Amino acid sequence: MTTLRALYSALFVLIPFYIFSQTKLVSWNIENFGKSKSEQTINYIANSLREYDIIAIQEVVAGYGGAQAVARLADELNRKGTKWDYVISDPTSSSAYKTERYAFIWKTSKVTKIGRAWLEKKYHLEIDREPYFCTFEYENKQFTVVNFHAITKKRQPETEIKYFKYLPDEYPNLNLIFAGDFNCPQSHTVFNPLKKMGYTSILIGQKTSLKQECKNNNCLASEFDNMYFKSSKVNTINSGIIPFYKNFNSLKEARIISDHIPIWFEFSLN
Repeated sequence: MTTLRALYSALFVLIPFYIFSQTKLVSWNIENFGKSKSEQTINYIANSLREYDIIAIQEVVAGYGGAQAVARLADELNRKGTKWDYVISDPTSSSAYKTERYAFIWKTSKVTKIGRAWLEKKYHLEIDREPYFCTFEYENKQFTVVNFHAITKKRQPETEIKYFKYLPDEYPNLNLIFAGDFNCPQSHTVFNPLKKMGYTSILIGQKTSLKQECKNNNCLASEFDNMYFKSSKVNTINSGIIPFYKNFNSLKEARIISDHIPIWFEFSLN
């Protein structure tokens, strides 16, 4: 009886630690995220992401309606019982391609934003849509999410991604987690320098973009979205995708939301 009581006591100590000791980060390239998204769409997105702690969004429209769409999403999340805050980047400096914004939305009860978020400027000439950094603190430990949307596959995104190997040395005091749409699979050799530094991807062989239509229940096209983290600093608890397209009758309907699916990472910090 004493042994059982001791076991139950140990479980009660461990269970809260497990439940409350991790952070959930979700990343989503929400296609053309701006004024074209209806209130119904915004509500659907909010319901899909409400269980996560930090939301990293790519492809926010740079012009009118993009920042407002982020504010609308944050407002919708706030209506669901938890307080959220958000930050939006300036438009990326791309002159040769499509300029966009990035955004972060987070639960204020779970994580604290540290300092100002910033667009990476050192390589803004080499990277069309330079990544957007934001540092968060969770239980007195900090990590920095690097939000990124690469140029399209046909424009060779590896010519941009190759500069990521310099970022850990540029920010030696930051625990970097790269997240977003790389338009490039994790198996590409361009990621080898990061891997040699101890970075690993949360997904392997997982396609994340939607086809135009499903064929034989095959609905996903390319392995583009991922996250990369340093395994000596970050502990993986779980990761995966949100196959939201399964809630729709066709991919044409699902693509009104986006042409990519969200990816997520549940982790703790060393």
